[in-house]
Amino acid sequence: MICPFCSHPHTRVLETRDTSPEKTRRRRECGKCKKRFTTYEQIELTSTIVVKKSGVKESFDHDKLVKSLGIACRKRPISERRIEEIANDIESELRSMNKKEIPSRQVGELVMKRLKQEDRVAYVRYASVYKEFEDVESFEEVLSSLQ
Repeated sequence: MICPFCSHPHTRVLETRDTSPEKTRRRRECGKCKKRFTTYEQIELTSTIVVKKSGVKESFDHDKLVKSLGIACRKRPISERRIEEIANDIESELRSMNKKEIPSRQVGELVMKRLKQEDRVAYVRYASVYKEFEDVESFEEVLSSLQ
């Protein structure tokens, strides 16, 4: 690892900590200037492709998942850390399917399943956007399924 301060090519690892199943945090020290810095290693797997309803294909975007979970969980007693954990769990579940392409519907169903377990209000918020309710009756159906 090259030192970001003096560009010296030799550093040593002082501490290693797994921050999640996919990320490792390393505290390093430069062999020349002795300054310390932190690096993160992340497993790079082949990208999962999400196929939208329209047929458009795009790479799975972890940040997009976290953002949509955050919107559904806004002003709810769910921490950002917990939202990140839920997103990591969903992403792991998608990867374990060993499919190169996954329909967006399947991703949405996984999110709804997790939110239903975590917080019913967040679940209803997400479902109202995901299921594109067109009338009050379809919204009431989701609410009655929670009771």
